[in-house]
Amino acid sequence: MKKITILFVFLIASMGYSQEVLQSFETSGAVGAEFGSMAAPSVVTGTGSNTSEVLEIIGNPGGAVWQGVNLNLTKNVDLRSSKTMSIDVKSATPITFLVKVNGGLSGAPEAAAEVTHNGDDTWQTLSFTFNTSLDGKAAEADGIYATFVIHAYWKAGETTFGGVTTDSRTFYVDNISGNVDTCSNGIQDGDETGVDCGGSCPNVCDIPPATAAPTPPARNADDVISIFSDAYTDISVDTFDTSWCPGTTTEVMIDGNPTKKITGLGCEGVEFISGRFDATGFTKFHMDMYTNTPTLDKSFNIKFSNWDNGAGEANAIEFSITNGNFLTNPNPGTWYSFDIDLSSWTPITNAKINDVVQFVITSDLGTVYYDNVYLYKGTPLSTKDAHRASFRTYPNPTEGSWTIQNVDNPISSVKVFDVLGKMVLSLTPNTLEVQVDGSSLKSGLYFAQVQTERGTSSLKLIKN
Repeated sequence: MKKITILFVFLIASMGYSQEVLQSFETSGAVGAEFGSMAAPSVVTGTGSNTSEVLEIIGNPGGAVWQGVNLNLTKNVDLRSSKTMSIDVKSATPITFLVKVNGGLSGAPEAAAEVTHNGDDTWQTLSFTFNTSLDGKAAEADGIYATFVIHAYWKAGETTFGGVTTDSRTFYVDNISGNVDTCSNGIQDGDETGVDCGGSCPNVCDIPPATAAPTPPARNADDVISIFSDAYTDISVDTFDTSWCPGTTTEVMIDGNPTKKITGLGCEGVEFISGRFDATGFTKFHMDMYTNTPTLDKSFNIKFSNWDNGAGEANAIEFSITNGNFLTNPNPGTWYSFDIDLSSWTPITNAKINDVVQFVITSDLGTVYYDNVYLYKGTPLSTKDAHRASFRTYPNPTEGSWTIQNVDNPISSVKVFDVLGKMVLSLTPNTLEVQVDGSSLKSGLYFAQVQTERGTSSLKLIKN
């Protein structure tokens, strides 16, 4: 927080609530698009008592009276109780300008307020309250907001832009401050029923699915390319949680079945440079997905990035899953199973799938669970043709170690998870029989994910 605002923040904190700087222009991404023929604002080094990064706004006398700029807040502002915010302003001439909050969550109404600087060419911390109907907006802000707008011109005491006369003006702003939205602070506080969800928060609390995703049918190994599934042998995946997307993917156990969970969608990427594959001749894509978020007007978008034997994306195919095809509204709270013809995907640049390296998910559903991500062709095997690994586990329960045997295929890996989905043991034996030492584990129920060349199976393990 910059020094110029310390006294102001101390004073308002002493009145029973606290504010934080929600935009200080110290990092990229603060400034969005300008409008109304205003000159593009610039982030510059301040002068006078504030020599940090500030926003320079230059009015255009020939532009629209409502000209301005859109700004992104680093944290959402909560205007459900206090309607007051503040901004640091420096101007060499007396000015009044209009500010607005928009990007409201759950339909929070757009609201406006005016700000006046006396023109003494010093930095002043000016407070304003969204409690008067200006420019036809709501009389009061009421909700949580993600974005902020500055209109360069306004006439004090007016209710519309009708009384505004544009002039040549340059002024500087910094340290847009307000009450931080506690519904995104990573803490369960207030009347929340979960972390950043429930109660008066607009975010839906995550409730894990009660059952695992449907079990895929048995298929010939040559007819499947599996990215993540217990039913088939997966390709080598480098990461399910790429750094170039803000979503976070973890592996959890649902009803004894390893399942991927993404929070913060957004965007999430799965990258498999070491397992890149040629999907030419494959005709279908399958994925099981679960979400608690209402799906109306939402989308779940998937993409395969094809590198065409190069070092980066050369072309791609993508598909948007919406209420117009696979999603249902209201959300039934069950697993969705997507089986999608690859011929119906939209090509990007080209439609090749000869060197697939990444699988990308973009969505506004917030939190999703998924399983059984694979491409396939042909038809499922009949019951008599389906051959799945057969395991023997003993002693179970145990006070020390378990022995896991497979009658015909070497066990390539064993991963043991607790009931919260945390992996507690990992082995790579490549033998028909493996001992799993559970002597250091607490008493309780565990799940073993056992991999062979025929696929992956889940076993329940009990520690006395």
